[in-house]
Amino acid sequence: MPEPYDVITMGRIGVDLYPLEVGVPLARVETFGKFLGGSPTNVAVAAARLGRRTAVITRTGQDAFGAYLHQELERFGVDARWATAVAEYPTPVTFCEIFPPDDFPLYFYRQPKAPDLEIHAPDLDLDAVREARIFWMTGTGLSAEPSRSATLAALRARDARGAPRTATVFDLDWRPMFWDGGDDSAEAPARYREALAHATVAVGNTDECRIATGEREPYAAARALLAAGVELAVVKQGPKGVLAVHRDGTTADCPPLPVDVVNGLGAGDAFGGALCHGLLAGWPLDRLVRYANAAGAIVASRLACSSAMPSSDEVEAALAAGAVTAGPGATAAPGAPADSPTGDAPTGDAPTGDAPTGDAPTGDAPTGDAPTGDAPAGAGS
Repeated sequence: MPEPYDVITMGRIGVDLYPLEVGVPLARVETFGKFLGGSPTNVAVAAARLGRRTAVITRTGQDAFGAYLHQELERFGVDARWATAVAEYPTPVTFCEIFPPDDFPLYFYRQPKAPDLEIHAPDLDLDAVREARIFWMTGTGLSAEPSRSATLAALRARDARGAPRTATVFDLDWRPMFWDGGDDSAEAPARYREALAHATVAVGNTDECRIATGEREPYAAARALLAAGVELAVVKQGPKGVLAVHRDGTTADCPPLPVDVVNGLGAGDAFGGALCHGLLAGWPLDRLVRYANAAGAIVASRLACSSAMPSSDEVEAALAAGAVTAGPGATAAPGAPADSPTGDAPTGDAPTGDAPTGDAPTGDAPTGDAPTGDAPAGAGS
């Protein structure tokens, strides 16, 4: 039987078209960089960067952007065998604006429907999902059919007895523009509760925890997530850092790592990949959260997301220094062109002021609203 994957993620994918100019409104931006995007896809990239064997279950359009995404997955070492094409819908694109340290509006173009919401349960390799050491899914995958049924089928497969597994992770990933009713969606909380019953780890910022549990205060939210069925609740608190509470009573309340933020749209993905890495390594909770926090902070100091994911050496160096120093992918002064991230040199995004740890809200079509996510560990597109 094939060796199980360390991490399989499932859900959103798209092309990020990010300005290479900082502090410039989108209407005036002249140069953009093209990057692989989509939060669960970037989590797979982040874990692969840390040496883990990863794969993603998703769908792209059958177009040039879809071909680009497959090319990038291969370049980043993520198995794309379950990233299939949909002829009917175009590959999504996402734009952003970059106003450090904490204003990074996102503009999603996922109409008439995103291909990654066309994942069908009968097409899943449930044996691979069942055997993976970590399976990572997101709230967006629950927002529409057939993706919702497929995501729940994958979660139910994880319940079956089989090879020893490390974690089933629910990234709460609240994107109101993807749900009927938006912030007032009556369906979302019920779907979140349904998924939490199958997860062993839940990760989200305080706004996302409110959707999942009705609680926004970090300790109350963590207790509510544990009561919903998970073993580990991770609550991202923006500039206050990250709180993690385990069912066994272990708690880690970690402050953010100081960082000069360049782009806040990807720290959460780096945080997620590093969280998977630490869970697989069996680290104590405090080290696990500090390491993931540092990975998110590094991406916050860079421009892109997928190409910004740090290596283990970079994370350990940041932890040893007690801060993130400027490196490849940092930008020039506001209004000046940013250095474009390239191949090996990570260059990422993350929401935060002092350090990354939150998710930036976004729009499905352009909206002028700026994201208001947390700091250490923000989610990208």
